[in-house]
Amino acid sequence: MSSYVPNGWCVEKLDQISRVIDSAHKTPIFSETGYPMVRVGDIKGGKVTLENTKYVPQDIFKIFTKNHLPTFNDLLMTRVGSYGRCSIVKSKREFCLGQNTVVINPKSVDSDYLYHFLQTENINNQIEDTVGGSSQKSLSLAAIKSLNILTPIKPEQQKIAQILTSVDEVIEKTQAQIDKLKDLKTGMMQELLTKGIGHSEFKDSPVGRIPFEWKIVKLRDVAVEKGLQTGPFGAQLHAHEYVEQGIPVIMPKDMKKNRVVTGTIARITSDKAEGLERHKVKIGDILFSRRGDIGRFVLIEKKNEGWICGTGCLKARLNDSIEPSYLASYLNLLPVVEWLNNNAVGQTMLNLNTSILSELPVILPPKNEQKTIANTIESLDLRTSSLYLKYEKLQSIKKALMQDLLTGKVRVNTAQTTALYASDVNAPT
Repeated sequence: MSSYVPNGWCVEKLDQISRVIDSAHKTPIFSETGYPMVRVGDIKGGKVTLENTKYVPQDIFKIFTKNHLPTFNDLLMTRVGSYGRCSIVKSKREFCLGQNTVVINPKSVDSDYLYHFLQTENINNQIEDTVGGSSQKSLSLAAIKSLNILTPIKPEQQKIAQILTSVDEVIEKTQAQIDKLKDLKTGMMQELLTKGIGHSEFKDSPVGRIPFEWKIVKLRDVAVEKGLQTGPFGAQLHAHEYVEQGIPVIMPKDMKKNRVVTGTIARITSDKAEGLERHKVKIGDILFSRRGDIGRFVLIEKKNEGWICGTGCLKARLNDSIEPSYLASYLNLLPVVEWLNNNAVGQTMLNLNTSILSELPVILPPKNEQKTIANTIESLDLRTSSLYLKYEKLQSIKKALMQDLLTGKVRVNTAQTTALYASDVNAPT
């Protein structure tokens, strides 16, 4: 922990400003009804909701809460696995704690302030310096009690917590909007990709009932000649040939939400890329992961054109009978993902090859209907992407605010300061 302490602030041990109570007991036999028991897996996402917890009968509940009954504004922390993970109780419903968890009952510190401070890098560093264990690291009760907490006076704690909580609320609302759009997309995809638009006659297919006039083909039928291709083998592309600047090489790790991400993408020189001409990608190509996470794929966009299909990938170049964006939507259907997994080969790790991929059943509506379906789904993707950008911006704002406010680098003594941060959080994206 930094030795710098802002004027008017102090450093206190966690057990000086709160009670820290361990849940030292064996796992009970659960019941269908009774009182919720919060376990390690339930302490995540910041707030305890009690929605998916196990239940214990009343006699067990009384034993497990004899030292302390967790209550509104208490904090919960995990001791093993994802140790140090913390949530704040915002429910007035009675519950008890499972193994390897502690309850932190704030006394002379604002609960919301303490919750936010326990999320800081400062606390994370303190925890990492104290965890023990070889195969499964654990956080001791003594280490939790000894955590150093930087505390301003109570009104300043409350102001800081108010600002950070307001950001959290906007983040939660944004996440809820994203989740709602994802659910809408899932339902809409299932509807459009199996029932189409305005059809009344249907037939059976590998993905369920589909419009009678739609065709059932194989992936090889919608690919150009020799359009299914394996990425370069190890002898063609070595790890030592990667450079910091150059032509990106798309690997399975670079596939996220059916698009290419470049955060850790490998690159090769232009000269090396020329030697891999047959592995260059074009707009509308689809790259599949050929081992491990079967079903992962990306649709190649204009910005990716000329990049290289990397080792561990299969490339599909499509003919004019199918819209690439339609096929990308189709590949997300659960029956399609299941088909790929069921037909992949390998014992320890599943693998795809061009022969297997060529046999993938593809439902083929008329071209104009493909475009309508693809455009409808793409509009949802664009709305979701916009919300993801907002979500990431809010996370960055939250991180910066925590660094400024919870270290005393920026002091919050005036209403103007609060208004400044509020305007930043709620700024349009």
